[in-house]
Amino acid sequence: MNKVFFALILSFISTAALAQITGGGQRSVLSGGSSIPADSLNYLNPKDYIIGGVTIAGVQHLDKDVILTISKLNKGDKINLPGEQNANVIKDLYKQGLFDDVQLNVTAIHADTIFLEIAVTERPRLSRLHITGLRKGEVEDLNKKLNDKTGKIVNENLISTTTAIIKKHFHEKGYLNTTVDTKQTKDPGDPNSVILDVAVNKHKKVKINSVTFEGNSKLSASTLRGFMKNTRPKKFWHIFGSKKFKQDKYDEDKQTLVEKMQERGYRDAEIVSDTVTMHDEKTVDVRVKLHEGPKYYFGDIKFSGNATYNSDLLTRILSIEKGQVFSEEELGKRLTGPTPNNDDVSSLYLNNGYLTFNADPVQTRVHNDTVDLDIRIYEGPQYTINRVILKGNDVTNDKVVMREIRTKPGQKFNKELLIRSAREIGQLGNFDEQKTEPKPTNINPVDGTVDLIYNVVEKPSDQIELSGGFGGGQLVGTLGLTFNNFSLRNIFNWKAYKPLPKGDGQKLSLRGQSSGRIYQNFSFTFSEPWLGGKKPIYFAVSAYTQGASTGQYYPKTSPNYNRLRINGVGVTLGRRLNWPDNYFQLNYSLNFDHYDLDNYGGYVLQNGTSYNIKLTQELSRNSIDAPIYPTQGSNIKLTIQATPPYSLFNNVNYKIATPEERYHFVEYYKWKFDAQWFNRIAGKLVLMSQVRFGYLGQYNKIVGASPFERFKLGGDGMQSYQYLQGTDIIGLRGYENFSIVPVGSNQNSNTNQGNAIYNKYTLELRHPVIASQSATIFLEAFAEGGNVWDNFSQFNPFNVRRSVGVGARIFLPIFGLLGLDYGYGFDKIPGQPDANKGHFHFTISQSLSGGFN
Repeated sequence: MNKVFFALILSFISTAALAQITGGGQRSVLSGGSSIPADSLNYLNPKDYIIGGVTIAGVQHLDKDVILTISKLNKGDKINLPGEQNANVIKDLYKQGLFDDVQLNVTAIHADTIFLEIAVTERPRLSRLHITGLRKGEVEDLNKKLNDKTGKIVNENLISTTTAIIKKHFHEKGYLNTTVDTKQTKDPGDPNSVILDVAVNKHKKVKINSVTFEGNSKLSASTLRGFMKNTRPKKFWHIFGSKKFKQDKYDEDKQTLVEKMQERGYRDAEIVSDTVTMHDEKTVDVRVKLHEGPKYYFGDIKFSGNATYNSDLLTRILSIEKGQVFSEEELGKRLTGPTPNNDDVSSLYLNNGYLTFNADPVQTRVHNDTVDLDIRIYEGPQYTINRVILKGNDVTNDKVVMREIRTKPGQKFNKELLIRSAREIGQLGNFDEQKTEPKPTNINPVDGTVDLIYNVVEKPSDQIELSGGFGGGQLVGTLGLTFNNFSLRNIFNWKAYKPLPKGDGQKLSLRGQSSGRIYQNFSFTFSEPWLGGKKPIYFAVSAYTQGASTGQYYPKTSPNYNRLRINGVGVTLGRRLNWPDNYFQLNYSLNFDHYDLDNYGGYVLQNGTSYNIKLTQELSRNSIDAPIYPTQGSNIKLTIQATPPYSLFNNVNYKIATPEERYHFVEYYKWKFDAQWFNRIAGKLVLMSQVRFGYLGQYNKIVGASPFERFKLGGDGMQSYQYLQGTDIIGLRGYENFSIVPVGSNQNSNTNQGNAIYNKYTLELRHPVIASQSATIFLEAFAEGGNVWDNFSQFNPFNVRRSVGVGARIFLPIFGLLGLDYGYGFDKIPGQPDANKGHFHFTISQSLSGGFN
């Protein structure tokens, strides 16, 4: 009985071995034309065969030679069958993840030579991914990351990789509960391909419930949380910074956390471990374990290797005292910058030609809590500029850019002048300031020369103003064209019209405004910043004509009839100054204005003809770093304007003179002061502070104040069409246009003829949303205060009408700067109940080059 059972076991093993060799089929093996049964291969009596050949069956996309290589079955090799060797062949092929089925068949046996066949069934390939559950834009973002999956074998690895990529993509955006379900469906267009249906559910973004720390003893948890500005728990007082958990921002914050700790002297600070655990379905808890270490201080600091400048001077510039809290970041700034005033050690060398200067601070001794330093200086040779190369100015002529560049061949290399040159190129307005890139090249230490390349990118600089609106109860249309890179010398070169000649950096402005016969205004301005082309002498000429009338509706004898005509021309000459520094500009202007009024109520003088001949001197200093979105620097202007003192020599008895005689030639003197300062607070957040003041004086009290050149305060600061000339319009957001009148005045916005004194203060926080060549958008929050007075006896610079608000600015090269503000005025204006409180204000083409609002 036992022998019979053992025989049955052997028979079963033999059958199983044959099934493994033949893939379980009932295939016959052919030899010499006769049929040999497959069970002639017996596990009880395995034999050595020589492989006579191997064929591959069932392959559609794969390389047969690759399959043969993986099988390790080579013609002429010995193989023992049936046995472990044939099982390894099948196992190795399955391991590749490319096949649904693998069989090893015997096709023929000739004596001790055997012929084999590897029969495979390839796994299907991916024809496309079909992602559901997301918005179109989100699907497009994912497809960019998954586009290399098409055509690959669909196996567990591909599915798990696809799932992991999708989850990681949304985890980084704060969707930590994202789920991904996959399903395969046959592609009707290709039977050996499948469509992978991927259902994605992001769920809601996960917020941060808490951020806690372990291991900190000196720095409080609240201080540490303050370092992680993008990883903040959901608290109502956290106005800035995200409350949603984003892995990339969290990783940045961890790095910032360590850097900030080291800034405060904890040079050994590091993160030992950190965990992010689910608090509930909507929030996570963040826990960071720290090694804080002791607080370190600067000890003795010495310099070595310095020959050009002595150690005492370098120590003064370094400005780090013994006993000061140790900070590698502060040390790096004081050595290599950037510092606000470029007063670091590297600037001292780089501004004197030492282009390859290097400073290596070596910690020579750390004792207790004190770090001694040896700052090893490599000065290198002084470099002289060999060539200055300009690239990228496809429209603007070379001379327009080159004359703004302050680094000249033959000069020593100077970092400060390199930066200044980039600023001056940006101030032209013809190039993208973000992409103006000056850099040294061809540095030759043998002869101490270097070339400088200024790479610039042209941007559209011409602007168009096309608008329509209501003013004074009338529909007013405006068309304005400004060509900021005009070329007068090519005015008769018809080939240069695109649509007008360009490239010489001149400015041509044409503007028309009309409501039909009731109101018209046309103006023309041309300016040349380099008159003659050799020196920075500014020249400008302007002319305008303006008229307003209701004569078409009323006869001239009617009390409702009124008419105004103003004509004017002006010329300006100016030049850049080198003292007190080379940011100063001095301009002189001579203007002639002719007023013709007939029963017109917009000014103190309502009838007659008046002439305004004025000489203006403007001293300005503009050091802002960019015209559209300044982040540092200042823009300051002092303007003095005066007419001849006619009352001293015209023999007019002003005590009995009519208004027409009194103001036939207007006389006055006028002072204006405008100043802006820009300071970077943190990151791209900028604080703009502004002060403005104006005073209209008189030579002769009997003559009285001029009816023109007065100040009107309130509103958006844009000049309403009735007052386009002859009055300074100053905005004060949160109040109606021209609504600000002196305290105790009975005037209102309809009868306001202007005042002799005004002042205004502004604080404005700005932050960019988009900063590119095609558009610049920034948001702002502001607080303003301003007021007007009729004389100095009333003047009180601290008695102002106040407002706060928010707004946005959009700069489009073709339209200029557009603005929308909402301001709330706190102070009531007597007689004008609606003048304050909430007001929307729209502005256009203001604040260019740091202009004044």
